[in-house]
Amino acid sequence: MILEICSSSYQSACNAETAGAQRIELCAELAIGGITPSYGLIKQAVDTLSITVNVLIRPRSGNFTYSEAEFDIMKQDIQLCKNLGCGGIVSGVLHADNTIDIPRTKELIELSKPLPFTFHRAFDWTPNPTKALSQLIELGAHGILTSGQNTTAEKGLSLLKELQEIANDKINILPGGGINAGNAAVFKAAGFNEIHASASSIKQVNDPPEIPMNSLKFFDETIEICSDVEKISSILNNIKD
Repeated sequence: MILEICSSSYQSACNAETAGAQRIELCAELAIGGITPSYGLIKQAVDTLSITVNVLIRPRSGNFTYSEAEFDIMKQDIQLCKNLGCGGIVSGVLHADNTIDIPRTKELIELSKPLPFTFHRAFDWTPNPTKALSQLIELGAHGILTSGQNTTAEKGLSLLKELQEIANDKINILPGGGINAGNAAVFKAAGFNEIHASASSIKQVNDPPEIPMNSLKFFDETIEICSDVEKISSILNNIKD
């Protein structure tokens, strides 16, 4: 059984290889569900690790419905990953109603070739998972990373098994979300060939700072944060000579 580790730093990627994991999904910022890692991190991982390095292509946190500019960024990042020698691409695009954006996802899959393309956990937002599964098979996606549309893959096991049966080896169903040493064997017994986990531990590295650098108001998947033209203009008006 293949274990893929979601790695959001170079050290995490190294730890995954040292422990014997066969593959990583390289990303940044696990706290917001992961976004595309930096060029430097991708290159360092690909150049130094012997295990497969799949890369998450997600230009920002929040939803999975992107502007034209964001979509262009995703395509450029996929090409960069191919140039650097990555092992696979993990991405996907939804419409505003959370159905799969077929034309854009198809474009990403075609651009990713010959690398395998895994549709990420945006799948768990789709209103009709069996229809979404059929669409991704038709598009030629290699796999689907999913928790079975539940808060954890263990809770979503019933749907995961249903998807696995419908897939019938035409696409790989990759369970992910809350998988750990205590429940990993459940997925092996259910007939899955691969699992996805972060296997993270929290290490205190310094005392709580007097001045925090994060903001809880940004940790909300229903919002999109963007600089405001009027606010910028107002600031400039107040500081111009």
